[in-house]
Amino acid sequence: MKTRKLGNFEVGAMGLGCMDFSHGHGNPPPREESIRLMRLAYELGTTLFDTADAYANGHNECLVGAALKPIRDKVILTTKYNPEIRPVSNPEFGPVKDQIESRLDDSLKRLDTDYIDIYYMHRVTDDVPLDEVAGYMGEFIKKGKIRGWGMSRATAKHIEIAQAVTPISAIQNEYSLMERDPETDGVLAACKKYGIGFVPYMPLGGGFLTGAIKPGMVYQGDNAKRFSSRYSDETIIANQPLLDVLDKVSKAKGCTYAQAALAWLLYREDFIVPIAGAMCEEYVRSNAATADIIFTEKDMADFDEALSKVTLYGKWDESCIFKLKEVLDEEGYKPGKESWGYD
Repeated sequence: MKTRKLGNFEVGAMGLGCMDFSHGHGNPPPREESIRLMRLAYELGTTLFDTADAYANGHNECLVGAALKPIRDKVILTTKYNPEIRPVSNPEFGPVKDQIESRLDDSLKRLDTDYIDIYYMHRVTDDVPLDEVAGYMGEFIKKGKIRGWGMSRATAKHIEIAQAVTPISAIQNEYSLMERDPETDGVLAACKKYGIGFVPYMPLGGGFLTGAIKPGMVYQGDNAKRFSSRYSDETIIANQPLLDVLDKVSKAKGCTYAQAALAWLLYREDFIVPIAGAMCEEYVRSNAATADIIFTEKDMADFDEALSKVTLYGKWDESCIFKLKEVLDEEGYKPGKESWGYD
């Protein structure tokens, strides 16, 4: 697999988002199968693996840590602390720096590693000055606990503020054929200006861009699509023209819808590394092979021309994640319990 740069880190052009192995997008594979798939991704050239302390309340970090333990020094491991779900600004719990560092230490334990390559601020909140957080990240780098840092759901202004204090390795925002805000909100431009990597999450639109999501589908259990208007029958039908474009492009290139959508992202900038999720071997192999599919400038010009005629409907509303958690709590469901066997 070809490589790319995220700040000073060199990684395979396709990363792996590991959240799906725990919760949020349907029933995950059993624990041992999830571990096998992560190691298979590495064998196929994937070296960027992404998790977070909020994924299944830390259990995803435990799973990812176990999977990557034998190859830890050969991969770039990223995780996040979420100050939106669990704020770090309450003085009753000590200084802000100590609270963040405690969260970092907990992640290190769950991941069973001595360091994290890129440590993200999962959501940028306004209860703590961002330049203050950036300063703490610099201290964690000096301590050797992390090698770099970044932010998720950051704005161009956030990047300017934080970059001035401690250089950023990567920004992780939603970006795909269904969500193109980074092209116009200044974030991609800021990343290019400062040599920061950009890591699109939900690069396949939560599965829509694979062509597998159809009107009439019913989502149950641990799946945020249950509460997202993006996956309503009305929205799916309205976005069919986008799938028509993918159908034409994929047939012309001899690839899948997903590969065409990911290749489009890779073509945008050479510092972009998507982190598509994959819960089966077919998708792990397909996603990894995307980086080797050749699209010419003419191919992409035609692709973009077709896309310019498509109107997109339905934003990803993160409130559906919180609604899912509430309902799962009411239903007595614990993410990962069925497939991992933990209580």
